[in-house]
Amino acid sequence: MGQKKVIKKTEEESIKEGEQLETIVAKKSKILEKQSSKKIEVGRVYIKASYNNTILTATDNYGNVLSWISAGSLGFSGPKKATPFASSKMVSAVSDKLKKIGLTNIEVIVKGVGHGRDAAIKSLSNQGFNILLIRDETPIPHNGPQPPKARRV
Repeated sequence: MGQKKVIKKTEEESIKEGEQLETIVAKKSKILEKQSSKKIEVGRVYIKASYNNTILTATDNYGNVLSWISAGSLGFSGPKKATPFASSKMVSAVSDKLKKIGLTNIEVIVKGVGHGRDAAIKSLSNQGFNILLIRDETPIPHNGPQPPKARRV
């Protein structure tokens, strides 16, 4: 195999490297402080409730995602993901993050026909959020697909 080369640094080089790392860490901490100090008062919460899962996404008014969660990410599996209990647990997990940001007034946009949609809205109001609007954007088919053409023989 051969011998490995060991690179030896002088004390001056190691001190310079340590100073560079400290400046990088300081810059990153300043960036994180700026992001966490950003207070957002009004935002939107999107609830997508299907028969198999429930997904909750919180955004600001510009559409930038602040936090999101699904029932599967909380550890629910199988048919338990679409239950009202799972959706209320999702809301309680997301509300902690949103209250740190300062979100108090929310608009709720609901999409889908799952069982978790009503429970999610109720638990949002129970968590202390001021709900300004509830909009249902469930896609509804109108007129359906076109039938096949008549067979010509």
